[in-house]
Amino acid sequence: MVRSKPGGVMVTKTFFERYGRRVEAIMGEHGSDQIVLISDEEEIDDQQLASVEVAVFSRDIFIRGSEHFFQTINQAENLRWLHVFHAGVNGSRYQALLDRGITLTSSAGSHAEPIAQTAMAALLWFARPFAHWRQAQQERRWDRIITPDEPRDLRGQTLVVFGVGAIGRHACRIAQALGLHVIGVRRSPLRPDDEVDELHPPSAMNDLLPRADWLFLSCALTEQTRGLIDEAVFDRLPNHAHLLNVSRGAVVDEKALIVALQRNDIAGAYLDVFEQEPLSNDSVLWDMPQVLLTPHNSSVSNGNDDRVVDIFLENFVRRQRGEMLLNHVVQIE
Repeated sequence: MVRSKPGGVMVTKTFFERYGRRVEAIMGEHGSDQIVLISDEEEIDDQQLASVEVAVFSRDIFIRGSEHFFQTINQAENLRWLHVFHAGVNGSRYQALLDRGITLTSSAGSHAEPIAQTAMAALLWFARPFAHWRQAQQERRWDRIITPDEPRDLRGQTLVVFGVGAIGRHACRIAQALGLHVIGVRRSPLRPDDEVDELHPPSAMNDLLPRADWLFLSCALTEQTRGLIDEAVFDRLPNHAHLLNVSRGAVVDEKALIVALQRNDIAGAYLDVFEQEPLSNDSVLWDMPQVLLTPHNSSVSNGNDDRVVDIFLENFVRRQRGEMLLNHVVQIE
């Protein structure tokens, strides 16, 4: 069913400066031209606020501070749809919107490719002796690696990807190009765009761990995955295995990970996410030579905002046509 003329769309001034022409063009095709601009502190008058039916929570206002934005949309009585720039949607502010009957959509997938690229770059950092070469360079030493310390061939090693969603699929594609044997772990069945050599349900994880040279986490944080990677998992991984986590910090039992690293039960870890963020200054993870850290920043890329807008505009058209929206959030995990 085609919807009637849409109401006003609220975006930030910065968002409008970058994407206003694209937004206006799509809106114009559907008989709407009312855009309401919000800044950091300025109040929107009651008439404009009453017209707002759609709002976009963009990265620029998140960086500067989002409280004013959410205070404003909470007062927008006719708001029907909020689109957010990030993938993970949880917390009381979003639950309150769902309780109001407001449609909520995320930008899941918009950051997937750079996240996967970052994680696979970390894999290559560990697989090839870059740390050794970098140290030698800093010390101006011509220190060539010779047998028996030569690194293992990457081709033929096994990558277990827990969570074959948008990020996982990009990682699988890169891994296969590098010659890795890729095992995906996911509840849903195989899809045509799943570039994996094997796909198994989560119930098979225990049996897959001894085969893993690399364990890549790109799953959602749910009650089932919270604390999933614990002491028992590290005990089943080979000593030469590495953990790569770009999912959520709480998926991994951080204390168990630290113990596993200290005991050399695993060879190393790349971590972009942590149980508490920012990571405490006194965490031992900072100083572990076999750990590579990034500050929940693996997604950083100047193309992310463009992909967010692509999803929003696609959904704007779908909404007007009465079609299913991309990344429609129906409940908060």
